[in-house]
Amino acid sequence: METREALRHQLDALADLQAIVRTMKALSASTIREYEKAVAALADYERNVEHGFAAALEGYSQASLAGALAPGQQTRSRLVVIFGSDHGLCGRFNEQIADHLLEHWQTRDREDEPPRVLAVGLRLEATLAARDIIPDAVLELPATSAEIVGSVQVILQRIDRWQQAGDFREITVLHHQASDHQASRPRAHRLLPLPLARLHRLRASDWPSRRLPQRFLTGEGVLSALIREYLLVGLFRACAASQASEHASRLAAMQRAESNLSEHMESVTAAYRRRRQDAITSELLDVVSGFEAVADT
Repeated sequence: METREALRHQLDALADLQAIVRTMKALSASTIREYEKAVAALADYERNVEHGFAAALEGYSQASLAGALAPGQQTRSRLVVIFGSDHGLCGRFNEQIADHLLEHWQTRDREDEPPRVLAVGLRLEATLAARDIIPDAVLELPATSAEIVGSVQVILQRIDRWQQAGDFREITVLHHQASDHQASRPRAHRLLPLPLARLHRLRASDWPSRRLPQRFLTGEGVLSALIREYLLVGLFRACAASQASEHASRLAAMQRAESNLSEHMESVTAAYRRRRQDAITSELLDVVSGFEAVADT
């Protein structure tokens, strides 16, 4: 049987935990909004990149469009960029995305070469290793939304280094996508090959302003720069969505922890009150017994 002092210490510890949980909930809720704003701000930049493709591809026939965007794609090399987490307290966040990677592999042609895996998130490495997947590189996640561009640039530098041995036929990004701030689901999005049908529709559509674009450079250099910007947009969105999902998962975990703490605190409080009442009753009985002993004398 626990003493009143032990129960009092438990109540103090539970109160401290509740304060930590409330702080983490507030931090996660505000951070989710921060990453959502980052994704929303990306829309205008993405639109400009698409218009850049439309202007650069002017003059290409539909038959030559694929050759211009993917010259000499004879390689079977593939790359998977997978986003996890650097920190814990977010449920099965890393496990879910790792399982999704396994499912993604199982749907592929067995004759394809095993893809390179670029893991973004330090805790993801051990999760992948538990599934016999050894990533070719592991990078840290950005600490804030303002650092996403820098992190994406590091990813692109790593991709450029690998591409020196041959272009990737396909680049796929795997990340969580949050919904209603309470749940997230893994999602696979293919960045390369480029969506030729969409680019062809953009090229065939009317220019959105009265100022027609002027091309000062032509050839593979312009397309290569645009493809890099397209990859930056896709990786930026995936990173921000993953970070928002991580904090949404952590928010849900903290809400469950807060509920469990409240229930446990009620139980400990009730036990503490019983011990306190027992102590008061015992003291009263001692007083009554002493008074009766004195009265009998």
